[in-house]
Amino acid sequence: MRPIRRRGIPRTQAASASNPNHLLDTFMGYIATLIHHNMSRPFSSTAMAARSRARLLNTINSRRAFHPYFITHLPSSSMHPDSRGMAGPSHNLPRSASTPLTPGTRPDTVPARPPNMPARDLTVVRIPLRSAKHHFGVSVSRGQRPRNEDANQAGTIRIPAFAKRVPVSVVRHQTASTAGEGTCADNSLGDPQVFYFAVFDGHGGSECSDFLRDELHGYIEEAAAKFGLKSSLKKNNPDWPGQPSAGDQSGQEAGQTPGPDPHDAVQLESELLDEYKNTIGGYFRRFRPNYFHVSARRGSSSTPPDQPPPEQAPATLESVLTYAFLRADLDFVTAQARKPDPDDPFVSDNPLNRDEILGSPHLPPSGHHTIGGPTRFKGGSTASIALISTPTPAPYWHPAAHATLAVAHVGDTRVLLCETASGRPIALTANHRPSHPTESRRLRRWITDSVVTDSFGEERFQGLANSRSFGDMLSKRVGVSAEPDVERVQMGPAQYSFLVLLSDGVSGTLSDQEVVDIIKEAATPEEGARKVVEYATEVSGDGDNATCMVVRLGGWERRSEGGLGSLGTKEMRDMRRAEAQDPRRRGRL
Repeated sequence: MRPIRRRGIPRTQAASASNPNHLLDTFMGYIATLIHHNMSRPFSSTAMAARSRARLLNTINSRRAFHPYFITHLPSSSMHPDSRGMAGPSHNLPRSASTPLTPGTRPDTVPARPPNMPARDLTVVRIPLRSAKHHFGVSVSRGQRPRNEDANQAGTIRIPAFAKRVPVSVVRHQTASTAGEGTCADNSLGDPQVFYFAVFDGHGGSECSDFLRDELHGYIEEAAAKFGLKSSLKKNNPDWPGQPSAGDQSGQEAGQTPGPDPHDAVQLESELLDEYKNTIGGYFRRFRPNYFHVSARRGSSSTPPDQPPPEQAPATLESVLTYAFLRADLDFVTAQARKPDPDDPFVSDNPLNRDEILGSPHLPPSGHHTIGGPTRFKGGSTASIALISTPTPAPYWHPAAHATLAVAHVGDTRVLLCETASGRPIALTANHRPSHPTESRRLRRWITDSVVTDSFGEERFQGLANSRSFGDMLSKRVGVSAEPDVERVQMGPAQYSFLVLLSDGVSGTLSDQEVVDIIKEAATPEEGARKVVEYATEVSGDGDNATCMVVRLGGWERRSEGGLGSLGTKEMRDMRRAEAQDPRRRGRL
């Protein structure tokens, strides 16, 4: 029987059209041709086009994935401890959730053997951070809202160490004191693992907060690689990122791009600011972030031939975090501008970038082409992230360990530290509200009539409670930015009891002292996070989404010794709970 020739298909292809393998090959060939065609199309910016094509090529075979776990060394005896066993915190690590490892089975980490520990006494395991309830806890509540728009993330991130080096005598003493304790393995860069904690509070929907949960850590890793961030623990830093040796595929499994980027930090910062100026404009025409090393005289992203190139300043963690936040925000906003507007069916087929926002987003670090939902998302999200780096293999929760904490913050999510000696909370973030003096001066300098006061006496900017956030594309031109405030804290041995990250559903209802006092009464960080959310939901007046994340630090066992312990606010908390349970008593207590 003569095969039927389909229109537009060669005879040989039509004859084998019923072959599934042939259909798959034909489809993949079509996709490859389409990608090649899209890559060859001209873009509005030459630099943006080159970087977009490079990103697309690098992520076709490589995907950047988040590590919600950490690699640690445990003495073999700690896997089955007895009453005479170790008294340190490592015996509380979840053995049932841990996955035993052997050197070389996980190439994305280098489980170097701790000093003074024989191989036969060493067990290397991978432990999911969310399963380590004695060391970490998170609790989320929808409250009285129809859906939960908060998001959170916890794990390890692949960037060079930024911890402050301690004297050699202290390191030796600390190494000796950690014998019999769990010690963290080094990452693939040869530094102790850097831990990453984040809380995102979305508004108008969860598209932006979910995007930050899945992608923001990748933007930070990518910015550190492009900027050439150096480790603070090594005197002779090789070119970053560390390339895997022969036969090691750690770069591919960890989602890293093959090879360092030739761009320097100043050039990358200039290109990003030019993209903001050309795509959004308005406030961003004269926008200069605090931690960028861009001179006041800034024209195009390329330096004219008659002028010397800008002096390259050493990359810092602050500049890397600022670049990552701004890059993620610009990608999210430009991606939404290219989607149809569900609120205006008459012009839904016309993209917003035809008259307001130009350009196209970069491909996210994970390689996913979808940013947000199928239609334009006009809401946004706040963000607070905490990075913890240690100078030695001792984990940050060890009572004798030194550590450096870095916090980057946008919006009204909150980060607290509980001081062991006094028992008082130390706020590391300030809400980015229009009523804040710094934010008020910044906004009124550009547009004087955008800050209004509602009937409750709260100042709002363009109808928003926060003057800084991710997304919120309709207010970008008038000053709503994602430039973070970055704070570093040097944490000495047992100086702080625990770290807390909160969304506005908790911090807007409870005071900082109430939050830390509730956690002091809990046996584990997981229990503390749950009790904070339960109490905030119970006494809340608006029923907002609530998220609380508690991270154990070196002074956890002494958390109730400082000040009044947990009794300072107990009477107040009991009164508020009684009032919430009996509405007739409201206003009489």
